[in-house]
Amino acid sequence: MTHNDKPVNGQDNPSFLDLLNQLPPVPPAPEHGTGRLAWLRAAWKESWEEGGFLYQRWEEVFQVRHSSWHEVANWIKAAVLFGGLSLIVMMLDAAGDIADATLKGLSAVPATSGGDGSGLWGTVDHPVRVFLAGQAAHLAVAPAALYAFWQLTGLLGLVGGFFGNAGARIAWLLFGIGTLAMIWSTAPAGGRAAATGLAALMWALASIFALRGLSLRPIVHNHPPQYQFSPALHLHATLPAPTPAGDDYGDEPDNVHPLQR
Repeated sequence: MTHNDKPVNGQDNPSFLDLLNQLPPVPPAPEHGTGRLAWLRAAWKESWEEGGFLYQRWEEVFQVRHSSWHEVANWIKAAVLFGGLSLIVMMLDAAGDIADATLKGLSAVPATSGGDGSGLWGTVDHPVRVFLAGQAAHLAVAPAALYAFWQLTGLLGLVGGFFGNAGARIAWLLFGIGTLAMIWSTAPAGGRAAATGLAALMWALASIFALRGLSLRPIVHNHPPQYQFSPALHLHATLPAPTPAGDDYGDEPDNVHPLQR
């Protein structure tokens, strides 16, 4: 099978021209014009036979589940990446539209009553409503929108923290700290400590779910060493040359050497 592209990483890069090279020759068109259709049917059938262009592409698709990403054909990688990028773009576009509609809806929420502050929940909720209403008077946003955003932040932090999302847990901690500060600054002076303490207890109970599985103990990962140390001692000794046979006196001068063949 002829390829127009050079192999990359040991893989063949199929070209659409390979399909054209495998097509049978065009027969002369009959009088009624059915020769072209017969040629297309023959080309389609031949391409799906063993060794044909479409046959090999189908085999590459079938072998994807048994191969790693580096072993997959390049055209399959390109198709997967293009589809994934398209999906991400569509999701971001949809998320932008949803966020825009949500913010517009929060801004258009009519003002609600601040409540009378009765009951356990009212003791915590009423100071928050009063604080947000006072701050909204200096901002270009409705008090109900601030209150709805405060509720939405707490809900997302609680649910996301339950599933172990780090960002949601950070939002939950900031939500609790901000709520306690609003209650402390707005609650009546006589019951300020009680209202803040009650809110802290409620927040701590809810944190059982929001911070589920969180531990302050350091995580120690014991991994075996990736190298092997093999100590070895190398000794280099120089041995003296052996004494020639028949010479036991060693009285020859330094300039006399035995003959060597």
